[in-house]
Amino acid sequence: MTVKGIDVSSYQSATFSTSGLDFVFVKATEGTSYVNPKMRDQVAHARAAGLVVGSYHFLRPGSMTAQAAYFVEKCASVEGDPLFADWEDPGVSCADKDRFLAEVKRLRGKTHRVGLYCNLDYWTRRDTTSNAGDALWIADYVTAGKPRISAAWTFHQHADRPLDTNVGKFANRAALRAWATKSSSGSTGGSTSSSGSKTTTYKVKSGDTLSGIATKFGTTVAKLSKANGISNPNRIYAGQTLNIVK
Repeated sequence: MTVKGIDVSSYQSATFSTSGLDFVFVKATEGTSYVNPKMRDQVAHARAAGLVVGSYHFLRPGSMTAQAAYFVEKCASVEGDPLFADWEDPGVSCADKDRFLAEVKRLRGKTHRVGLYCNLDYWTRRDTTSNAGDALWIADYVTAGKPRISAAWTFHQHADRPLDTNVGKFANRAALRAWATKSSSGSTGGSTSSSGSKTTTYKVKSGDTLSGIATKFGTTVAKLSKANGISNPNRIYAGQTLNIVK
């Protein structure tokens, strides 16, 4: 089962329809000089409808530390709102993306989920670390819930007309809210992989190896690599969240 949502920016009205929706992700900031002028009204509109609200920052070349600070200062988030990096600018490297995620997690990780939005090309061709923080929000305009990636995903943007339309891999809105507020330990409220295998999550510790993690959870390196989009099993890092598929 999935939940439904949209994402909005200044191009959309502050009084968009909330019928049939469970969540709304609102553009907050871009670089270190832009704030969405409709952000607060859009967020208030979504909250009034009882939806789960998230915020995202459009990454631009420059200091990732400064952009992370700008984002968390300006976005209209409250504790438990997911926060996302929007990685679309070709001038922003994979290392830049990872630095931004790490800094937002340092600043807000205790009270917020921190994730990554990008399209299919960026995830499969530009990304080299398989790092999406707490959640991968993937854009791929195909059947809802069936993005063309092997890595585990949490949100799927499957259409961009008339609005950016998404699904989330949660049983219902309550499960999504529990995940967002960290009152649920599961990454997707009891998700399953495309093969139907049950998944959980594990945060990599210093000294961990993928083979050691596989042994610990009774699975295989091949399954972990496929579930997390890892092309090089020797490249995992402390703090990385892995989806464990058995």
